[in-house]
Amino acid sequence: MSYHGGELLKGELKLGLVWYGRVGRVQKNTIRSFLKSLNALNAASPNVAMWWQKVESYQVTANLAAGKMPVRVVNQASDTSYGSGKILTKDFLKPLIAKATNGDKSVLAVILAARDVTVDGLCMGKCGQHGVLDLQPYLIVGNPETECPEACGWPFVKSKHDPSGTVVNPPSGNVGADAMVIALAQSLADTVSNPFNTGIFLGPEFKSVGVAQTCNGVFGPGGVAGQNPGKFLINPKNGGAYNANGLKGKKFLLPALWDPKTNTCWTLL
Repeated sequence: MSYHGGELLKGELKLGLVWYGRVGRVQKNTIRSFLKSLNALNAASPNVAMWWQKVESYQVTANLAAGKMPVRVVNQASDTSYGSGKILTKDFLKPLIAKATNGDKSVLAVILAARDVTVDGLCMGKCGQHGVLDLQPYLIVGNPETECPEACGWPFVKSKHDPSGTVVNPPSGNVGADAMVIALAQSLADTVSNPFNTGIFLGPEFKSVGVAQTCNGVFGPGGVAGQNPGKFLINPKNGGAYNANGLKGKKFLLPALWDPKTNTCWTLL
């Protein structure tokens, strides 16, 4: 994992969301709460904003001055008519990116798909994906709950890689919502640190692995992907596993991130 000399996103991170398909109310509320919590350092520790500070620190890895990255959702749109079809590939993303950004290149397009939408690569374990189209960074997150939970629903359902691995209860009580938060968190970290495939990554450009993807499946100390998520906390109210507090008492299970100082996976606990 190294810095390749290219641009990182910095300063205010403006997000344009597209809810593609009939995304459920629980999924929407959980994701919105996570995004709002990225700025909430006043939440109980350990919190989502502390995890985001680790993402902000990659600016130093890229020899940039350390700086805050406040996150703000500047646009939200819905497409409940599945205008680009129910199978989403890169070829059909252009109109959705335009809908998310309103043509503003400074806005990061975030496409969030409903459970009945097939996102290309989801069942192969590409739970959240990011890329760039016409110099416009974007990311796309699918809901694995119906189609392939064993690929992107762990640790809330059994993993296809190790069906005997540890399974935990989702912090919100909804597998799809919390799996989407994990994928969104990973994609945000990987996009911020490598928006144009010239930033921080491991491997060749055509098959790069980002700062979050390289630690995929680890959520706490001792974690092993597909087998054991690692150390986590339990919410006594619903038995949900979490490692990060958010606004208004919300709980989240957030993925590990690569630590350039130790060259290991860093977690909140």
